Amino acid sequence: MGQPWMLVRVAAILLVTRQTLALSDIFEEGKSDKEILDNLLKATRYDKRLLPPVRDSLTVNVSVLLLSLASPDESSLKYEVEFLLQQQWYDPRLRYSNQSQYSYLNAIHHHNDIWIPDTYFIMHGDFKDPIIPMHFSLRIYRNGSVNYLMRRHLILSCQGSLNIFPFDDPKCTFSMESISYETTSLVYVWKNGEDVLRKSPSLMTLNAYLINNSTLICPTKSSWRGNYSCLTVELIFTRDRAFYFTTVFIPGIILVTSSFITFWLEWNAVPARVMIGVTTMLNFFTTSNGFRSTLPVVSNLTAMNVWDGVCMCFIYASLLEFVCVNYVGRKRPLHNVVYRPGENPVTQRLPAVLSRIGIILASPLETAEQEYYSTFCESPMYARGDKKRDSALPNEIVACTNCGPNPCTHAANNGCAEACVLQVRKKEPPHPIRVAKTIDVIARITFPTAFAVFLIFFFYHYKSFTNVAHDE
Repeated sequence: MGQPWMLVRVAAILLVTRQTLALSDIFEEGKSDKEILDNLLKATRYDKRLLPPVRDSLTVNVSVLLLSLASPDESSLKYEVEFLLQQQWYDPRLRYSNQSQYSYLNAIHHHNDIWIPDTYFIMHGDFKDPIIPMHFSLRIYRNGSVNYLMRRHLILSCQGSLNIFPFDDPKCTFSMESISYETTSLVYVWKNGEDVLRKSPSLMTLNAYLINNSTLICPTKSSWRGNYSCLTVELIFTRDRAFYFTTVFIPGIILVTSSFITFWLEWNAVPARVMIGVTTMLNFFTTSNGFRSTLPVVSNLTAMNVWDGVCMCFIYASLLEFVCVNYVGRKRPLHNVVYRPGENPVTQRLPAVLSRIGIILASPLETAEQEYYSTFCESPMYARGDKKRDSALPNEIVACTNCGPNPCTHAANNGCAEACVLQVRKKEPPHPIRVAKTIDVIARITFPTAFAVFLIFFFYHYKSFTNVAHDE
């Protein structure tokens, strides 16, 4: 009875020894990594449908390496981001002997036979292109750790403060989580506790300026699906301010200041002033409408709306100023006022007055007028004048038409005062041309000053909004 049991034991020992020798043969130096993986992934010892048998929940270490940032689409706030997503986990079923010459096994052709985390992206835009086998790598190390690296090209839907556009800094986010395993089974963590993304030495950026990035853990919250482990990435971009200055702000400043040139032209230079006013207005409409086609369409007021509206108001106001000046300058003057460019109206009237009273002056006109006025007004004859004449004193000049060259000295002797005729010179309104020129002079100062104040307020105001957004 004991002899058959001994034979069975010996046969079992020989069978186990044979299998052990067979397994050791696959790790010899002459074997390829394909042959090793074929034996490791046999259906009798490996099932890809099951999670790796580890204690508690399986930990997947995640890291992201940025490769390129493409040009943003300003009309839809979409940024293209290309990166490598690396995932590492431990699977004890894939350990192999140290007898092999391979430090790791290239399992790219066994991709469909190995358990891989079902990671998917949430809170993002669209995928740029489908994934093909050349866009990932899969390595298995001696101790059973698995390194899965895949390339992703996402079009991120970003959020920006459009009320201060283009002075805002859009924030783009995307998250990763498991689609079927809850936190009790699988947990995602950032590799080595990284708080920022790694960047490739050959990182390429095409008008996409990344100023800040962070790697975070999604807030813990249970949804109708359950409680799933989640990681999120935040990318904060800044817009190319130089682009907006060269294409929007500087051309706008040039067009507005060009409309102010009309204030230095003659009031009656109709063709020149009309051409400058209309041309600047049409050019501003063309540049602003061409740029607006690439901007996001929003219902609230943005910084670009303020800029376009105020600049257009200045250009239109300069055109209205020319209309007012031309209208005032063409009005018929009252009381036949004569306009002499460059002369004082008081000086223009004095020669006519002095020629009527026949006074020949050797001294300057202003001195002769003062002496004549003081001599005549202090004479007894004028002091005996009636109240009506006294009330007209400030605005009248007394002239004697019959008493010779000096009526105020001999008026008491021959009674010539009765023959004197009061010639009243009232204060006349300014000539319309002079009013038109005065309006131009005032516009030369007020328009550029008001526009400079607007520029200072505009850039300081919206720049302060940008600083507040950064602090938050």
